[in-house]
Amino acid sequence: MAQRTFRALLVGLLGATLLVGTGATAATAGDRPAASSSDAEAAAIARIVRAAMRDQHLRSVIVEVSIDGRVISRRAFGESMTGGPATTDMHFRNGAVAIGYMANVLLQLVDEGRVSLDDKVSRWLPDIANTDRVTLGQLARMTSGYPDYVRQPEFADAFEENPFRRWTPREQLSYVIDKPLLFQPGTNWNYSHTSYVILGLALEKITGMPLSRLLRTRVLAPLGLDQTHATQTARIPSPVLHSFSAERREYLQVPDGRPFLEESTFWNPSWTLARGSVQTTDIDDLHATAIAFGTGALLSRASYRAMISTDLRGFGSPDPACGGSCFTQSVGYSYGIGLVTTGNWVMQNPMFGGYSAVAAYLPSKRVAIAVAATYREAAFADGFPANAADSLFRQIGGLLAPRDAPPTR
Repeated sequence: MAQRTFRALLVGLLGATLLVGTGATAATAGDRPAASSSDAEAAAIARIVRAAMRDQHLRSVIVEVSIDGRVISRRAFGESMTGGPATTDMHFRNGAVAIGYMANVLLQLVDEGRVSLDDKVSRWLPDIANTDRVTLGQLARMTSGYPDYVRQPEFADAFEENPFRRWTPREQLSYVIDKPLLFQPGTNWNYSHTSYVILGLALEKITGMPLSRLLRTRVLAPLGLDQTHATQTARIPSPVLHSFSAERREYLQVPDGRPFLEESTFWNPSWTLARGSVQTTDIDDLHATAIAFGTGALLSRASYRAMISTDLRGFGSPDPACGGSCFTQSVGYSYGIGLVTTGNWVMQNPMFGGYSAVAAYLPSKRVAIAVAATYREAAFADGFPANAADSLFRQIGGLLAPRDAPPTR
């Protein structure tokens, strides 16, 4: 299987690039003036977005930015489809943002005294291999040692053969569950979708409630996120932000130099996460999520501190057995519980199927940044592109908080 496509699948929900792009011109559409917005700040953000659209070959960008609750920019740039402008009410897939929602549920259960992060997973899932060695906290911090099924060549081939396939948790786990752990639990770190698929199953067992309803009742409804919905199908509520990808070029053996781009909007996303946590959203809900994550709105102070902890900085090391998913946590990227810290910012930055997005928050300045982006064919010229939403967040964050800018490398 082609290495470039293989990496594309890993980038999927991780999207952990710290490379910042610059630049671009693009038409704007779906703009709606934000109350009490700063014209100068909004204009500067628009310049950053237009430059990035040119230099990173973006088809569309939707952005919402606020400081201390004051929205200073809420705009859509570019096209959803040819001749069809992107608008701020469009829906898109939110990928790993739902990992943060799952982490909130787990920590709520800790706050209620129903579980401990040190509880062995075998208490609820005794039939899954190695759960007698792994704790709930290790799943949530991605220190469990479970191999990532997304990194298995057999899984990648199956996905690329049929991106419309509907996956079950059993099928996701079948690629790794009989494999040994990559390391003794708690002794290293690796980005692993497997950990959160297992955590989703554990949360259902703990509460006796399907994960989709659990997330709705404990997170989405309390936060008023009425445009965020779970799905195990390819459906996206209308209006839809369309996505396009060239990531299957090598798999389909499209010759170099031949134009190739396929619509990926309705590829089935059920492979990505735990059943019930695969979701669609819009820019308003993504922005509200950034604030909720960054303030710990649904958690005790102790659980909030655990969620955004930087204790793992300096922890972890590369290991050939991990195939690249193990690395040392740093100031630029370190994991708390279900969330990433980068500098003093808290974020999630999904990327898969032609979509990239970011929900980020700087607690000290109360800056919230939400970005969604899609790509043109030229973005795939050198392989799978970097997470454009992530680089836009870093540029916008540097503009609004220059003394506390997100790290760029």
